[in-house]
Amino acid sequence: MYEHVTYESLLERMLARVPDKLDKREGSVIWDTHSPAAIELQILYIELDAVLREAYGDTASREFLILRCKERGIFPFQATQAVLKGRFVPASTDVSGKRFNIGDMNYIVTEKTADGEYQVQCETAGSAGNQYLGAMLPVEYIKGLQRAELTEVLIPGEDEEETEALRKRYLDSFHEHAFGGNVRDYLEKTNAIPGVGRTKVTRTWNSDISPADMIPTESVERWYENTKGAIDVEAQRWLDSVFHAAKEKKLTVGGCVRLTVIDSEFGAASDALIKAVQTAIDPEENAGEGYGLAPVGHVVKVESAAVRPVNVKTSLTFEDGFGWNNLQGRLEEAVASYLLELRKAWADSPYLTVRLSQIDTRLLNVPGVVDVQHTSINGEQGNLVLGEYEIPVLGGVGA
Repeated sequence: MYEHVTYESLLERMLARVPDKLDKREGSVIWDTHSPAAIELQILYIELDAVLREAYGDTASREFLILRCKERGIFPFQATQAVLKGRFVPASTDVSGKRFNIGDMNYIVTEKTADGEYQVQCETAGSAGNQYLGAMLPVEYIKGLQRAELTEVLIPGEDEEETEALRKRYLDSFHEHAFGGNVRDYLEKTNAIPGVGRTKVTRTWNSDISPADMIPTESVERWYENTKGAIDVEAQRWLDSVFHAAKEKKLTVGGCVRLTVIDSEFGAASDALIKAVQTAIDPEENAGEGYGLAPVGHVVKVESAAVRPVNVKTSLTFEDGFGWNNLQGRLEEAVASYLLELRKAWADSPYLTVRLSQIDTRLLNVPGVVDVQHTSINGEQGNLVLGEYEIPVLGGVGA
């Protein structure tokens, strides 16, 4: 705002207020006394300009943006620790609470999930904990242990929220208000759970069921009465609950919510992440009772987006010295990068389209590739249109 206010312009304005009959040339007493004052005033204007920039969420630096966000009850997401699956041989060896190492990362075993399988948490917060898989070494000797390895990332670790992502959340808070289980409320609460990258919220996901069809007819009542006592106790308890709720018109489709999520690395969510989100939002053992983040009466089902493999076949012309043998990795990386861009936009799109033209462009931009012809996606020479709850993942690139 004050970029035009410089030392020169300030000094000129100050000297203009001195009568011309006095000596105002450089080196004169008047010039020498006004020049330092002009420098200090320029510094003052620079600081004033900085104050104005930091006062608004649109231009504030991270430190002051965080202060603005606090006024809206918004806080930057902190870095989280990765949770991985570990396999240990022999399965009879108890490694609960033991620490292991890969490279410069240490891990601690937190929970047994099956014989020889445990959940392992990286001690270092952030996405760095997602990078290592393979053999681990115990920090301290464990008697009888023959092999330990990390096999899969269950809940990806996340870095601290980036400044521009925080700024977007702050500015968005003025346009859409999260309240009482509306879409914005579910998005904010679900995306804030460690490991979740993007979420789609679908209301009344079972809307193909008519509420009237849930009310038992006379024939259904007769069947119910004849069935009682002929099934086991647990099945009878469930049948009684459903029958009486339906008869009293307490079964509806209005409080059913479907959350479809992908993880923070924009891939399919693991079973462990789905379980964590389900427990946080609406625990299955207390479905609809409001013991999670979902409002009372909302029965929430959490699912992962389905993976759609993308297999690319193409005919490439290479420069001398290049070919499939030394460019395969770069070609797959180029297509994978495009598919990652699509997955990042998944939550904001009704469906994704993998475009043949984009794949050709990405392949052609790989150094060493001269021409691209006859490209196909999953055997078809056309765009691949995905379903609303599908994400594209590279299957492979070949000739």
